Amino acid sequence: MSRHTTFRYCLDPTIEQQAVLVRHAGAARFAFNKSLDFVKTALTQRKSDPDHSVPWTGFSLINAFNGWKKAEDAGRVFVVAPGGAAEVAVTGLVWRTQVCQQVFEEAAVDCGRGLAAFSDSRTGKRKGTKVGFPKFKKKHTTTPSFRLRNKLSNTGRAGIRLGDNDIPRSITLPGIGMLRVREDTRRLRRLLAKRRTKILSATVTYRAGRWPISITTEAADLHPACHHPPRTADEDGGWVGIDRGLSAFIVAATADGTEVARIDDPPKPLATGLRKQRRLARALSRKRKGSRNRKDAAARLARHHHRIGNIRRHFLHQVTNSLVKTHDRLVVEDLHVAGMLGNHRLARAISDAGWADFARLLRYKQSWRDGTVVTADRWYPSSKRCSACKTVNTELTLSDRVFACDCVITDRDHNAAVNLAAWPTIQHEDSPRSPDPPSRRPGHQCPPTGRR
Repeated sequence: MSRHTTFRYCLDPTIEQQAVLVRHAGAARFAFNKSLDFVKTALTQRKSDPDHSVPWTGFSLINAFNGWKKAEDAGRVFVVAPGGAAEVAVTGLVWRTQVCQQVFEEAAVDCGRGLAAFSDSRTGKRKGTKVGFPKFKKKHTTTPSFRLRNKLSNTGRAGIRLGDNDIPRSITLPGIGMLRVREDTRRLRRLLAKRRTKILSATVTYRAGRWPISITTEAADLHPACHHPPRTADEDGGWVGIDRGLSAFIVAATADGTEVARIDDPPKPLATGLRKQRRLARALSRKRKGSRNRKDAAARLARHHHRIGNIRRHFLHQVTNSLVKTHDRLVVEDLHVAGMLGNHRLARAISDAGWADFARLLRYKQSWRDGTVVTADRWYPSSKRCSACKTVNTELTLSDRVFACDCVITDRDHNAAVNLAAWPTIQHEDSPRSPDPPSRRPGHQCPPTGRR
C-alpha cells in the first residue's frame, strides 16, 4: 500500500537562476492561455460547423499546442542574405527551446483539468460549489508557478534529483539544473535511498518574494509500529469527541466524560499581527500606482500574510499530529464554516482559527495510521444536549459558556466533546436538531425540518 505525500522546501537561487525560473513560470502561463484560446476558438467555430472537434482533454490540448508551436502561425524569423534575399531561419515559437518542454505539457494538462471540472460541475458529477469556465491567467494577478514531471532518461537516471555533486541541500530540475535549497533534505534522501518513495513531480511557485518548491512523491505506507492496533467489528468504545471553538481551540473528551486534550491558548497569528498588517496596508495605499515603491510595499505586505499563514499551518500540524498519534477513533462536527463567516463579529476569529484546514489534516493523517475519523451530523445538538440525561436545552445561546442542567453543571465545550464522542453509538437514533432560522425574504419557504 502506498500514499501520496508532499515535501516542501524553499529554493535559494542565484540571480541568473531566478531569471530562468521566471521564464519557466511565464512559459507555463503562456501555454495555459494558448490552450484555452484553442478551446474558445473551436467552440466559436462549432457554432457554424457542428462537426468541428473541440480539444477538451489534456492529451488533445498537448497535441494541439505541440503542433502549433512548430507551425508558421506561432511566428517566423527571417534572415537576410548578403545578396539581399530574405530566408526563413526559424519557423514556430522562437523561444520554445529556452525552457523545458514539460512546462508546456503540464500547463495544457491543467487547462484540461479545469475544463473537466467545469463539465462535471454542470452535469452534477462534481459536488460542492459550482465551477465556472476557466479564465485566462494575467501576468500581474496570477501566482507564477510551473510543474515538472520526474521522467527517466535513456540511462535510467531520474530527472528530479536531490543531493547531486555531494551537496545535500540541493535539488536538480530538468531543463534548469541544480538549485540550492534552504532546508535539510535528509529525510527525503533517505527514503529515496531505501526505495521507500518515488518522486512524481515538482511544482515551483513564486510567493512573497521566495521560491518554494513542492515535491510530490508516492511513498510507502507507514511502518506497522506507527499504525493503530486493529479493533474488532463489534467494539463500539474508544471514541474521542473533538469540539472546536474560539475561547478554547479544541476540547477532546471520551464518552464517559474523561477529558483527554484541551488547548486554550492558540497562537492566533492574524489577531497578533493585525496592527502590523494595517500599517503595511496603509503604507501600500500611499504609494503611487505603477511605481517601484508600491511594488516593494506590496511585497512586504505579502510576506507578512505569508508568515501568518505559516504560523497557523505549523500549529495545526502540531495539534493534528498529537491527536492522531494517541487516538485511533475521532469524532468531529460538521461545521458550516462558510456560513459562519456571515457573522461579521466572529468572521475574523473564525478565519484565524483554521477550522476547515484542521479537519482536512486530521482526516488524511488518521487514514495513514489506519485510524477512523467520523463526522457528526451538522444538526446534531452537541452543545445543547446534556451528556448525562440526554435532554436538549433549546434556550442555550452562544454567550452561555457553562452548560447547566438539573443533573449536571459543566463547561460548555467539554459537554459538547462528550456528546460528540457518543455520536457513533446514537447516530441511528432520531436525535433532535436545531430549528431553521426564519427567512427574511418575503415569500421564501424554509426547508423541511427533518434531518438533512
